Amino acid sequence: MFMQTATNSRSPIGIFDSGYGGLTVFRAIANALPEYDFIYLGDNARAPYGNRAFGTVYEYTLQSVAWFFSMHCPLVILACNTASAKALRTIQQNNLPAMGGDKRVLGVIRPTAEVIDSYTQSKQIGVLGTKGTILSGSYEMEIHKLYPEIKVFTHACPMWVPLIENNEYHTAGADYFIKKDIDELLAKAPEIDTLLLACTHYPLLMEKIKRFLPDHIKVISQGEIVAHSLSDYLKRHPEMDKRISRNGERQFFTTDDTADFNAHAGMFFGEKVVASQVHL
Repeated sequence: MFMQTATNSRSPIGIFDSGYGGLTVFRAIANALPEYDFIYLGDNARAPYGNRAFGTVYEYTLQSVAWFFSMHCPLVILACNTASAKALRTIQQNNLPAMGGDKRVLGVIRPTAEVIDSYTQSKQIGVLGTKGTILSGSYEMEIHKLYPEIKVFTHACPMWVPLIENNEYHTAGADYFIKKDIDELLAKAPEIDTLLLACTHYPLLMEKIKRFLPDHIKVISQGEIVAHSLSDYLKRHPEMDKRISRNGERQFFTTDDTADFNAHAGMFFGEKVVASQVHL
């Protein structure tokens, strides 16, 4: 049952994540489009999504999309790689026609795949992500559709999100897991020149990741890529752009404890966050 309402005068862009990580994408989008209204929802009560079954991620994501539509969001961004990998296509194809043909749901995988060729010269890239994102094969599929010549090497990092969300990522123990996963990727893909962080939590580990990589390997996070893609999308779809309200307002919601969300969210968003709770 939805516990919040929105006035019809506001039509924000919705930004969804299973927890906190999507705030790194939201920060980049808000910087690029400061005049637009936004609503962020973190499904923290059911996070993490990374190890959940496809059907479960789809069900949770669909419930969240329906909530955004109830809040008068005509456009929803799944700022979550796992939700984009496991739920986006089914929602777009099977659910949107019945939920409202004038609404749109977009993800983070396609925009990243579209620009990956501009980063690599060796045509070999590495992708680090959650177990769910890596097992979905979504990045290989999307990149190979556009750039069949690029070799994609993937590796799941199941410890990284828990380390970040428990504020343990500054410790020596975190160093061990970060180095271990990078070394395992490089062992099977020694010629990559580009490393994609396919989880919105991972930018918080950027300095440590770079420390354990050869200097010639570029590290890419998704925030700026998705923000640029959204700006371009709105320019190409003026009918959608006109529907979105512009008051520079930002609202934050979580399905879990708000005090806990507020305490963690600022670390990802870069400024103080005050959230309200919603029950889906």
